[in-house]
Amino acid sequence: MSRRHRVHKKEEKLDAQYASPLVAQLISTIMTGGKKSLAERIVYGAIEKSREGTETVDPLEILNKAIDNVKPRLEVKSRRVGGATYQVPIEVAPERQVSLAMRWIVGYAGSRRGIGMTQALANELKDAAAGQGNAIKKRDDTHRMAQANRAFAHFRY
Repeated sequence: MSRRHRVHKKEEKLDAQYASPLVAQLISTIMTGGKKSLAERIVYGAIEKSREGTETVDPLEILNKAIDNVKPRLEVKSRRVGGATYQVPIEVAPERQVSLAMRWIVGYAGSRRGIGMTQALANELKDAAAGQGNAIKKRDDTHRMAQANRAFAHFRY
């Protein structure tokens, strides 16, 4: 019997400016210490700054493209079989793909030193939408790890 419980799906919240659940989730990912208004300012500013220099009509086009590019299809999970621990590649659920992509983008934006979080997030979104940057590298490393351990895929259950 599995020790893990099923995660109950929460209702999707929409953000105030774009009425998008994706932006609302990004705001929640950035928010630290319950400071939602600061997180909203950072996200909305980053979306506007990431649009500069492009002729995109839709303000969320770069955000959607960045998240689609960073989403991992496979990841590895540790499985203990007969005293040995194996890294077993598994497919990633769609909700987890989005949350991992956001977590990686926000994490690497926060690790950029010398610039504010708004500019760092805008730069990371631009890089991810262009198919480069640290978040894309992280996705590729995750896929490479899953490919290297595909011999243990039969341990998936």
